[in-house]
Amino acid sequence: MLTEHGDGVARIVLHNPAKRNAMTEAMWRELPGLLAGLADDTSVRVLVVTGAENTFCAGADIATLRESAESSQALAVAAEEALSAFPKPTLAAVRGHCVGGGAQLAAACDLRFAAHGALFGVTPAKLGIVYPASSTQRLVRLVGPATAKYLLFSGELIDTDRALRTGLVDEVHPPEELEARVREFTRTLVERSQLTQAAAKEFAGPEPDASRMEHWRREAAESGEAAEGAAAFLERRAPRFRWTPAPADRSHGAPG
Repeated sequence: MLTEHGDGVARIVLHNPAKRNAMTEAMWRELPGLLAGLADDTSVRVLVVTGAENTFCAGADIATLRESAESSQALAVAAEEALSAFPKPTLAAVRGHCVGGGAQLAAACDLRFAAHGALFGVTPAKLGIVYPASSTQRLVRLVGPATAKYLLFSGELIDTDRALRTGLVDEVHPPEELEARVREFTRTLVERSQLTQAAAKEFAGPEPDASRMEHWRREAAESGEAAEGAAAFLERRAPRFRWTPAPADRSHGAPG
């Protein structure tokens, strides 16, 4: 795993280029700790997850599955859940193959931008593996039951046109333009209200209980964010949103 950080945007790079960035057990173990540190870093406003060189992630390292499929799957699910619960906006920037464990990680992000030519697949049927229930349900929420079954039953790869049409990705760009678009969009996210983003991320998950809805009502009332947004609009200037999540809020990231 490589990390980069600047201008409010952190970047985690899946780095195992000799195996098309396949996830080893060490990489699965490392990810939750990296995410916890970035969640607590108040200078981080947005997280981008991508792969080294020209591919996102070809899945789990098959050697680890041969040794202990159950252990490897448990590590993958823990990493996926940690990414899903990350309390700030997350975006997967996908080139090349996004398969198996790579697709799990991309699906756990809030948004997915892809380069033309990327390929997506969920491939446990090729290996005789029972895909985790939580991962299956996340995939169904993202693409619907029919597409989820197509991917899970067949293990076939789909191209960016189909991924965009089914909702697996949000935007598709020529490979040479993807990085610029990701930079442009994450700059936009950095400028927006973290209060709005944090509440929206939680509300987009399982229905919050009354205490969490009251929490966000209180945060909105006390933050001054809406007053600043209105003043900036009337004064024709960029808003200066100052709300940042307290550590207690960071433990309530909603699953994607």
